[in-house]
Amino acid sequence: MKKYLYIFLGSLSVSLGLIGIFVPGLPTTPLLLLASWLFYNSSEKLHKRLHSSFLGKYLEKYQNDKGVSAKTKLISILMMCTMISISCIFMITNPTVRICVVIAGMIGLGCIIWVVPNEKK
Repeated sequence: MKKYLYIFLGSLSVSLGLIGIFVPGLPTTPLLLLASWLFYNSSEKLHKRLHSSFLGKYLEKYQNDKGVSAKTKLISILMMCTMISISCIFMITNPTVRICVVIAGMIGLGCIIWVVPNEKK
């Protein structure tokens, strides 16, 4: 039963992580690391499949270096700010929703800056 719960939660984490690539404020890396751990503890096949996907090199680098590079953080921050700005300027008309998007973006930026560790070489 535990195995199937881990597989379900791992699949959910991968799905949310993939969505997080395009949605500002939804953390991609922690969700993919969680999925990797869940698959490691439940399904060797799914774990290998995740690590052999296009995301695998990022997971391996994060796990080996124990964090992300300053360049990766900068690119993430710039992309988040760009997408938040585009959303708030061109797509969202409701001021309350704009404020919520900006707050969620600020939380996401704070997580990237202070929670996601820098790589250790």
